[in-house]
Amino acid sequence: MRADPTSVISEATEITRLISWRFLAFDAFTPHQLYEVLQLRSAVFVIEQACLFQDMDGADGKAMHLLGSISGRLIAYARVFGPGLKFSEASIGRVITHESVRGSGAGHVLLRRAIACLSQQWGPQPIRIGAQARLEQFYLQHDFVRTGVPYMEDGIPHIDMLRPA
Repeated sequence: MRADPTSVISEATEITRLISWRFLAFDAFTPHQLYEVLQLRSAVFVIEQACLFQDMDGADGKAMHLLGSISGRLIAYARVFGPGLKFSEASIGRVITHESVRGSGAGHVLLRRAIACLSQQWGPQPIRIGAQARLEQFYLQHDFVRTGVPYMEDGIPHIDMLRPA
């Protein structure tokens, strides 16, 4: 028996309403927040994706960080860069959700919130990302367009994408 699609939508909406958001500079992290962020990034990028790479790349200090939590537990994260830091354009990276909320719409809410935070911090402008190729359709839904050919980064196919201002 198939689930009623309207109940799935209601559940997704309810989960995303429970998320509380914080947008902060690296220096504003508490030790607990930093630990949670690094733990989630490691769980997703290193363990789930079986990708051996140095996640702590020295760029965190230049970024603003968007953290989404439910009941005090980190479930969504992205780091946001102003223009000229990662690319000549502004950028969003390390976009992740905890496996427990995937499929709930939390990833879409996270990306919309990251775009809004970037615009508030630096004004509306183009945003460039290096996206995992398998997530191209996800980013297309948020007005990003592919700007180059696929390339390998840390053993995972990626594509450059740009969202016009």
